[in-house]
Amino acid sequence: MDKIIALVDCDSFFVSCEQAVNPELKNKPVCVLSNRDGCVIARSREAKKMGIRMGLPYFMAKSDFPGAIYLSGNHDLYRQTSAKVMNLLRELTPTVEVYSVDEAFVDLTGLERLYKKNSLDIARHIRAEILEKIDIPVSIGLSSSKTLAKLASDKAKNSLDGVYYIGAGNLMDELKHTPVEDIWGIGRRLSVTMRKNGILNAYELVQKSDKFLDNLVGVHGLEMKHELLGEMVSPVTNEVKLPKSIQRTSALAKFTSDKEYLKNSINYHIHRACVNLRKINAKTLEVGLLLRTKDFKVFTEKETLNKSVDFELEISKRIFALFEKIYNPKITYRSTGVFFDKLVYNDASQTFLFSDTEKDEKKDKLSKCFDRLEAKFGKNIIQTGFITKDI
Repeated sequence: MDKIIALVDCDSFFVSCEQAVNPELKNKPVCVLSNRDGCVIARSREAKKMGIRMGLPYFMAKSDFPGAIYLSGNHDLYRQTSAKVMNLLRELTPTVEVYSVDEAFVDLTGLERLYKKNSLDIARHIRAEILEKIDIPVSIGLSSSKTLAKLASDKAKNSLDGVYYIGAGNLMDELKHTPVEDIWGIGRRLSVTMRKNGILNAYELVQKSDKFLDNLVGVHGLEMKHELLGEMVSPVTNEVKLPKSIQRTSALAKFTSDKEYLKNSINYHIHRACVNLRKINAKTLEVGLLLRTKDFKVFTEKETLNKSVDFELEISKRIFALFEKIYNPKITYRSTGVFFDKLVYNDASQTFLFSDTEKDEKKDKLSKCFDRLEAKFGKNIIQTGFITKDI
């Protein structure tokens, strides 16, 4: 186990962001709510102790736990805070792989000489720096593979100093006390498959032969086994993985069949998705629409385009044509969404023989103008057709 991989995991991240900008919220039962204040998506330690569970609908939470503080999610704040945390990690260590908005893998191998500290003390130093400079508490798990570092980070949340190490000395004991469903990468369906085949915990998984696991779940099972044994199958890398698709969805403020209200919501999603496209210097070759009914039935429609685009006024024509195909005024809807697939990054996009170059340049300039105005004056300062203040 010569590699030292750390997973830095921000504790109750959305709540911690709110507490960082409003210290009066610290040491209080705080919950952050999902879009449209639908349900609880983050809880402080105090809220967890009260018994408020993740995913609890807001109307039930405020009735059953009136003593808690409930906040509407501020995702711009969370993205900005995440960027600060990741940038600080890059200042402290040379190899940082952002895994999610509140998690990053860090390769600490070889840094003992630089810091003149062992890996546990380096992790404690990183934790202290993030808390002091950004006021975000983190838990850090260390081991020799990503899977074990993830397992260690879960343990770190209950350790006194927020740091936990899984090494050769305690590895097998940790695996014996890790239920199969708690292994990173094993979902509900796979855990059922594992249990049906007599694999109840991580230790029993690594005891199975490579051939058995390959037959049971394929290469994913083999990778999981060797990562649990401390072998680094997936190294930490600075390389940014570009998304293959973009999706924007949210629940409606009210269940409705009102056509214009639904189109308002859809147009908002189109605009935000196009902003995301341009941020990553991409265009889409396939657009799609999603409508979810009151009883959770989902209707989707998609269209492949003859050229890649990133301009909302152009994409909205396609999306609203799809909307006319699947909209039913007799159905009550609970949420809307749009998705862009087959992303093409601009340095790889084709120039079409019959394209109107002058018109495309005008669209590009207008899109960039939208983005500059939003950057200067705030999100949604630009409102294209159908958008109202209700959205």
